[in-house]
Amino acid sequence: MSAALSRVPTLQRMIAGACGRSAVWQAAASRATISSQEVYEREHKYGAHNYHPLEVALSRAEGVFMWDCEGRRYYDFLSAYSAVNQGHCHPRIYRAMVEQAKQLTLTSRAFYSDALGEFEEFITRLFKYDKWLPMNTGVEGGETACKLARRWGYDVKGIERYQAKIVFAEGNFWGRTMSAVSSSTDPSSYAGFGPFMPGFEVIPYDDLAALDKATSDPRVCAFMVEPIQGEAGVVVPKEGYLRGVREVCTRNGVLWIADEVQTGLARTGRRLAVDHEAARPDILILGKALSGGFYPVSGVLADDPVMLTIKPGEHGSTYGGNPLGARIAIEALKVLEEERLAENAERLGRILRSELQKLPSEVVTLVRGKGLLNAIVVNEKVDAMEVCRQMKDEGLLAKPTHGHIIRLAPPLVITEPQIHECVSIISKVISRQKI
Repeated sequence: MSAALSRVPTLQRMIAGACGRSAVWQAAASRATISSQEVYEREHKYGAHNYHPLEVALSRAEGVFMWDCEGRRYYDFLSAYSAVNQGHCHPRIYRAMVEQAKQLTLTSRAFYSDALGEFEEFITRLFKYDKWLPMNTGVEGGETACKLARRWGYDVKGIERYQAKIVFAEGNFWGRTMSAVSSSTDPSSYAGFGPFMPGFEVIPYDDLAALDKATSDPRVCAFMVEPIQGEAGVVVPKEGYLRGVREVCTRNGVLWIADEVQTGLARTGRRLAVDHEAARPDILILGKALSGGFYPVSGVLADDPVMLTIKPGEHGSTYGGNPLGARIAIEALKVLEEERLAENAERLGRILRSELQKLPSEVVTLVRGKGLLNAIVVNEKVDAMEVCRQMKDEGLLAKPTHGHIIRLAPPLVITEPQIHECVSIISKVISRQKI
């Protein structure tokens, strides 16, 4: 049992002592005995219906595994959308969180803390940028990048005030805020939520000619793109696309914003997905695995000519850059580096894709991905959600995206024997499907 799990009873006793065995303790005790069906019914009754989860009620996790309320064990092949690249409840990150939680959790940015500067120094040196602007969620990182780009467009590029444009790629997904859905081409994201953010333009993904044409407009300040489109179904661009993006943006005097919230931090077999082509964006957005799944931490990296266009009071967040998140993020990054998780993702990703390509082609029409961010495209006559339900019954958790695409992205601590065991589960389920 990991240090994280072994200390849970201690934490429960602390809570009980502080609360006098009140409702908090009773609720904690009830979690150990509630059934999965009761979990479904309670969430349906009291929660908003803005998600459609696979029917599994999870109560604990460790490494690559999760357990439901009845104690059934599952391989996690979603990794909380790549937030737990380091594996669930990593003991090193857990210890860092607990130690900092004893000292100082939140100051707001009204004051300095001893943790934030250490984090800023660590992350800027690791990724070789001048400055770090901390936020909390991935979508806040995207919003921050857009604000930085617009301000740079006015103050540095000289775009007429409030005429700046940002270009996005079709199929993008970077969250659910009004700005994020305003750039979306997926009706399930934007339909019914207008009017939308002005100054956004959308072009085809993986199309350098379209990018060159769009960014030749002198009002364009930035192009924001995922190096590999995750929510669109793990869409991998042609070789040379990222280098081409860098060249086009430089030639046309436009900032390149790389959304690496899901693709970054070792997931694709490199520290960053842009590293596959040695291409350096002007603004880099990070999130998700920046905390290993313990706490929302996000933000953007940029050099001084971009970052210092925003002055005190013009952007921020009460929780952004808090000491707890800073200490957690430092340790999460150290785990990725010291446990060589990018290398593990690169090696095991090749094995996984090689094995998946052996699946019946009449059912699995395409396999794609990099590192341990992969997807299988199933025949549209096959119900992808039903495939995922059957995989769940065999002990593996995954979810479809865009109807007939199943994303396969386990924690990066997975081993080669475990990869082969999971391929056996996937193959067993796929072989049952009838066309």
